[in-house]
Amino acid sequence: MTTAAAPIVTIIVPGRDIAAFAPAALDSLRAQTEARWQAILIDDGSVDDTGAIFTDAAARDPRFRVIRHDASRGLGAARNVGIDLVDTPLLGYLDADDEFMPTALERLTGTLASTGSDFAAGAYVRTRLQGETYVPGRLQPWVAAATRPERLATTLTAHPHASTNIVAWSKISRTDLWTGLRFPENVAYEDQVVAQLMNTRARAFDVVPDVLVHWRFRADGGSLTQSKAQLPVLRDYLHGLRSGIRVLREAEAQAAVTVRLELILAMDMPPLLAIAETHPDPAYSAEVASFIGELQELPEFAAAVPDPNFAAAIAW
Repeated sequence: MTTAAAPIVTIIVPGRDIAAFAPAALDSLRAQTEARWQAILIDDGSVDDTGAIFTDAAARDPRFRVIRHDASRGLGAARNVGIDLVDTPLLGYLDADDEFMPTALERLTGTLASTGSDFAAGAYVRTRLQGETYVPGRLQPWVAAATRPERLATTLTAHPHASTNIVAWSKISRTDLWTGLRFPENVAYEDQVVAQLMNTRARAFDVVPDVLVHWRFRADGGSLTQSKAQLPVLRDYLHGLRSGIRVLREAEAQAAVTVRLELILAMDMPPLLAIAETHPDPAYSAEVASFIGELQELPEFAAAVPDPNFAAAIAW
């Protein structure tokens, strides 16, 4: 009898009411060319069949483990529960409505094995519904700037554009990097500050140009990024941006702050300003204007030259 190799990486997969998409996410794990993984599936208070899908996956494949929250605790809390259970040298994340490419784990874990860096990050593309199928779009320019060309054992000083990769699920990291590091809870956009803390705490990190994740832009409008017209979501969003910039400034990573400001001005602000023009609550436009005023007060603002092509690229 052949004994399965011990897992080297744990993937934390949180989800709430994503029964329509969870099977594809789990299939993308099963299809990995690097089979030495285990996954913690966290059903965050779902009222649909998400929990049943997770439970069935664990019954069929011992690499899956299920944690269930009776009531939703939020994405940050769900990920933190998973972190506390990791017993492998490496960890990563996959949201249960997204998909890994088959070589994702092989590429990132293999890179870390050769460099000894603290984390490795890859590229990703959005998928949008066309007809009855979600179709991947083109590589967006800010993702390319963060991940191309390949850089091994680099730093934020050497590669400030790494600051534009603010998603958790495009990276595999050493579990030791998470000592004392957790996601903010009870807020949205919890990735923002954590990504910059990873960038500034890492002794070295790797970036690879391969597209390793398909990020689903849901046709039902259920993605958090599709809810920015809601004032509470806007406030969490701006808080996330502020927190990430603060981390970079406290680390004296001025070039990374400038790069981050360029992307915020080019990509984040135009749609928010468009929403503010017709939003029925004047507090919305006041929040956006206040945030822009804060950015203008930063010493790095004068050096920030946003790329006008970035805003247009949001459409794909």
